[in-house]
Amino acid sequence: MSAETSTLSAVKIAPPPKELEREPLVLKNRSIGWISDHIAGICEGKTPKWWWPAFLISATVLLMMAGMITYLISTGIGVWGLNQPAGWAWDITNFVFWIGIGHAGTLISAILFLLRQKWRTSINRSAEAMTLFAVACAGIFPLIHTGRVWFAVYPGYMVPFPNANGIWPQFRSPLLWDVFAVSTYGTVSLLFWYTGLIPDLATLRDRATNKIRKMIYSFGALGWTGSNRHWSNYEKAYLILAGLSTPLVLSVHSIVSFDFAVSVVPGWHTTIFPPYFVAGAIFSGFGMVLTLMIPLRSLCGLHDVITVRHIELMNKVILATGSIVGYAYGMEFFIAWYGGNPYELYAFKNRAFGPYWWAYWTMISCNVISPQFFWFKKLRTGVAFTFIISIFVNIGMWFERFVIIVTSIHRDYLPSAWGYFRPTYVDVLTFVGSFGLFCTLFLLFMRFLPVIAIAEVKGVTPQADPHHPLGGAKGGDH
Repeated sequence: MSAETSTLSAVKIAPPPKELEREPLVLKNRSIGWISDHIAGICEGKTPKWWWPAFLISATVLLMMAGMITYLISTGIGVWGLNQPAGWAWDITNFVFWIGIGHAGTLISAILFLLRQKWRTSINRSAEAMTLFAVACAGIFPLIHTGRVWFAVYPGYMVPFPNANGIWPQFRSPLLWDVFAVSTYGTVSLLFWYTGLIPDLATLRDRATNKIRKMIYSFGALGWTGSNRHWSNYEKAYLILAGLSTPLVLSVHSIVSFDFAVSVVPGWHTTIFPPYFVAGAIFSGFGMVLTLMIPLRSLCGLHDVITVRHIELMNKVILATGSIVGYAYGMEFFIAWYGGNPYELYAFKNRAFGPYWWAYWTMISCNVISPQFFWFKKLRTGVAFTFIISIFVNIGMWFERFVIIVTSIHRDYLPSAWGYFRPTYVDVLTFVGSFGLFCTLFLLFMRFLPVIAIAEVKGVTPQADPHHPLGGAKGGDH
């Protein structure tokens, strides 16, 4: 046995070919202590110089939205540009847009966690926070769209509470399904985000030097000590929430698409909408993740944690979902032609060549053409180029929702019922103000909470692998 052991110990295993080597998820062999210090230092250190101007600008834009909503409520929805026949316009467009933005967070956290994709660890925390903030922005628009906003708190108006007047919402309406779907999605996403935060809140608690900060983080950490029992319960809870969140990713935007698909309006009444909307939501969500994470990576010095490999993998998802969206655009025209319904065919011809042709071709350029550049590795790994394309994706997905909603209803069956929707300044400034709410919440989040999951990033380092020489392995090369 001793001779055999010495023979085996003399054998050295050749490293894998260069083509099969993968870039590590944390560069420069950063230690576990460095990860804690660097990520926690973002919210523990002095406020960066760039943070205050960014916060003041976003807060000002948020106040502008509050002013527009106050003006809307005090005056009436006649201050918007919508009218007959376009009874839905910017408000529902913005609602669907923001709900779509929120899909990447739960996808990265839940589905990629269940698929054991370790690259999610550097981006899931910010993506989850982005989900919550996007849902908050989305919830504003259906509320103010109802007109009499003060009735929203009444029993039976939006949520079916028992009430003395016997008024109940219409359960056969997909608009009510939205209320349940979005509120469930927001609740589960909040629980999922908070559960993942608990170990990191304990880290911030143990590092805190200020009594008030220590007390706040202690309250949030729920007595976490990092014991084996705590980790076991944490991993079970995280897995259960991931399992609950996964069908929500697929169901929520499917239900949002039912707002249109269950109607009899040409251009809306199609069964392709649910998978098409889900793919589009993931597409736009990953675009927004890149739009946020690339500046954050540069401003906070996170190049070793959010690597080019992370950016490339997200670009591959954008390429895949963008291609699915492009296929859906083509199939819509094919179905309209093959179905033989002249009204359906006219609706799609009107989208491409009618008075809103500029919106349709902007959508095609941003959503179908721009992601195709990611077939090339050099462009897929280019950080500046990726940032530009991510902005195009966001623009294109907003125009997609605008094209679906407005171009389908601005021309009715009779030419006497045709119209042209033009947004007013209240429409535009309310939408711009929603970005102020989103950015304000995100800036506050990154100032007081870790933007990257410290515990999860530590788990994908070589030091966490007991079989790795940098971890628990012994014996040098053996």
